Amino acid sequence: MFMSMQNPNVSPQAQLPQVPQGTVVKHRVGGWLPRNQASLKNWLDKKIAFVEHPSRVDEPLQPVIQDFQTFVETNSVMYMYCHQMFEQVPDKPPYDEDPTGKPQVRDYQLMFKLFNNIIGSAPRYEDDDLVGFPINAILDWPMGTPAGMAFFSSPEVDVHFKNMFDVWSAYLTSEASCTVLDDAADGWFGPAASAAFPNFEQTYVCDPSAPFHGFKSWDDFFTRQFLPNVRPVSFPDNNDIVNSACESTVYRIAFDAKETDSFWLKGQPYSLVHMLNNDEAAGQFVGGTVYQAFLSATKYHRWHAPVNGRIARIVTVPGTYYSESPSEGFPDPDAAGPNLSQAFITAVATRTIIFIEADNPTIGLLAFIAVGMAEVSTCEATVKAGDVVRKGDQLGMFHFGGSTHCLIFRPQVKVTFDSEIDIEKEVELNASIATVAPA
Repeated sequence: MFMSMQNPNVSPQAQLPQVPQGTVVKHRVGGWLPRNQASLKNWLDKKIAFVEHPSRVDEPLQPVIQDFQTFVETNSVMYMYCHQMFEQVPDKPPYDEDPTGKPQVRDYQLMFKLFNNIIGSAPRYEDDDLVGFPINAILDWPMGTPAGMAFFSSPEVDVHFKNMFDVWSAYLTSEASCTVLDDAADGWFGPAASAAFPNFEQTYVCDPSAPFHGFKSWDDFFTRQFLPNVRPVSFPDNNDIVNSACESTVYRIAFDAKETDSFWLKGQPYSLVHMLNNDEAAGQFVGGTVYQAFLSATKYHRWHAPVNGRIARIVTVPGTYYSESPSEGFPDPDAAGPNLSQAFITAVATRTIIFIEADNPTIGLLAFIAVGMAEVSTCEATVKAGDVVRKGDQLGMFHFGGSTHCLIFRPQVKVTFDSEIDIEKEVELNASIATVAPA
């Protein structure tokens, strides 16, 4: 079952043995915003038309949004960045106009109106072109500009986003947010969603006979649990085998990760000191291996132990919400820039780091990093330091928001990934992903 990294079933560019030490495998990924840019434009058109309808032109902003706008308007530097990040979006297709001939998001005032609408609602199902992250959709182009990078990297701006998300979280955890859990065309139990979630009732804990399938809120639905035995733990007692910590898609595997590196440049190398938030243990992982995989909007969003061991320490790191790598921005941006920036955000985004002392002494200290991407981005650990965990035990969960995660191994750990572990390969929770050679 366990083979070398070479796989004859993938292209030479993706065969991991051909990746030089110290480099990474990069591949275009998706899953949060539509691959079709026209779908995103159409979605934005509807949102803009709603907030700019004459009946809503004088609608007041919620206090938390008004505070955010006041902060921008009374801070000269942020005011400048907020203007410039829209001005720096090129005035050429596809960045310039919507189908009516108007710019998509014209200024920060419209941005705040859209925020105001979004934080009082729960996302509806958008068929196969899911816009699961509405604020990310609004900011897709401006966040790729130099001014956008400066604006969204500001700790003061992140505080206002956090305040805004606290209000949205209160709504998403309330019963009022259940209104989208219906069988309408764009409901989460409607025909399109049911086709995208086959065998939902046989897969997740729910009560189809109860209102909203028994879920108490949108967040309750988003953090839904698998039924027992849906994702059995592979090799539960074999300490040489590492299991998948999340229901996810492989993004990158990198070797010889550096202590510090230029994570903002093209290629986005991993920078361990920044990923691990200057933790005292960071030095132990220099030269080690990083495995990264992402969770799309419709996936199971809880994290589980990849090894048997003990929780050594948990660190929660506040960070940015809407930053993407400068190498993915203008003058030649990619609409999937936020997705393509997953390695970059491991060093800057909101995240929770769980250090696990594995029972296998060859593995020793292992770092699991849950990285929030966009929107609410809440990382909630459900274990504490000193807890003993077995493979498959829950470690925590992401609340509404995009997400990616990493496993970081020390350099002396000789990790051989299973033959099935290829870039952009979907990996089930609790499945075997790698074996560790004896010391």
